[in-house]
Amino acid sequence: MYVVIMGCGRVGSSLARALIRVGHEVTVIDRDPSSFLRLGTDFPGRQVVGVGFDRDVLTRAGIERADAFAAVSSGDNSNIISARVAREMFGVERVVARIYDAKRAAVYERLGIPTIATVPWTTDRFLRTLIADTSTTTWRDPTGTVAVTQLALHEEWSGRTVRDLERAVGVRVAFVLRFGRGLLPDTKTIVQADDVVYVAVPSGSVGEAVAMAAKPPASED
Repeated sequence: MYVVIMGCGRVGSSLARALIRVGHEVTVIDRDPSSFLRLGTDFPGRQVVGVGFDRDVLTRAGIERADAFAAVSSGDNSNIISARVAREMFGVERVVARIYDAKRAAVYERLGIPTIATVPWTTDRFLRTLIADTSTTTWRDPTGTVAVTQLALHEEWSGRTVRDLERAVGVRVAFVLRFGRGLLPDTKTIVQADDVVYVAVPSGSVGEAVAMAAKPPASED
């Protein structure tokens, strides 16, 4: 997917890096060039300086070929204007806006633009919305810090160890359902076809973990 992000604050930069890690192409827009420092020197995506609801700026960012657009600046007005421009003028299907004002958020939801407030797992929810992840979190601890969720594994994980999966995806395997029965695996347990794998993961990383697990494991040299 090609994703354009408006706003390179903590959420925007975190979302951009997460999308890159799971293999998507990203362009980030921000009016302040110094904000791009949050992306790190090794960020492979594009950086466009400008106002995110300006049509020329969006065009320079490649909005016409974008599969998704996220408006995550610090201003409600800027976010909703840019989101509507992306949706209504450029026809981007997947558009998400960060809205601080709950009353405004309800209005924009009725306009068909999903909004996400400032919650601890904001980046994770953006990522899961943009990549259309349909998985559901099974359990979350009372503080919202840890989540347990099911992973839909790529078929090539079959034959790999639990240790391989945990290291590659950044999760802790909680339990496995195999032939309808629960199994508490250790790190040497081999993943089998048709295993249903549940993992514990930091709340802000659920979407990234789901996306990584859906990809084939890296080849061994």
